[in-house]
Amino acid sequence: MNLDNLQTACHDYLVDNLTSDPAHDLSHVQRVVANTLRLTRDENGNADVTVPAAWLHDCVSVAKDSPLRSQASRISADEAMKFLVSQDYPAELLDQVHHAIAAHSFSANIEARTLEARIVQDADRLEALGAIGITRCFLTGGSMGTELYQSDDPFAHHRKADDSQYTLDHFYCKLLGLADTMKTPAGKTEAIKRTKYMQDFLRQLGAEIGRPSTKGEVSAQ
Repeated sequence: MNLDNLQTACHDYLVDNLTSDPAHDLSHVQRVVANTLRLTRDENGNADVTVPAAWLHDCVSVAKDSPLRSQASRISADEAMKFLVSQDYPAELLDQVHHAIAAHSFSANIEARTLEARIVQDADRLEALGAIGITRCFLTGGSMGTELYQSDDPFAHHRKADDSQYTLDHFYCKLLGLADTMKTPAGKTEAIKRTKYMQDFLRQLGAEIGRPSTKGEVSAQ
């Protein structure tokens, strides 16, 4: 198997078949692949497993508000198997790729049992952090029609965060806690760095709207 040729085939397959929301387009997949390559190198993983899993991890698109959302990674894993078989991918590695795809999803809540699955999971979660994570969060909120923030308590100091109503609440429901869920040392290091950037963004936003983003900060107004 030539990995470069397989990557080209995966790219072309997605160009022809991927239907996605703005936050889960081909550029998202390409960034996850780039993250995966770095983590695979740093963690001494098997690129023959991690790279095709990264390319195909979202090959079937399921909307965030779909009742099938928790099954999305399994659906993509099943579809990926059909494609890889058509490419004469080594049969002995299929189960490893299937598991890496199925376990990558936050909502699926599947334990990543292999190093390669942990790498792909971390690579995808890095996409929800840092500058790109902020961008994708607001893209998703806009596409789902949620309000930007709750005007009386935008940073959920005195209420339960609800990201089904307010886009900014997704930081508190999920994003700011992702660094603690990372499974590889290299992934965790990068996640912490990106989370600090997001916290700086929230402080700047708080200053601009006259509401402190963390308790103890002084309002700009």
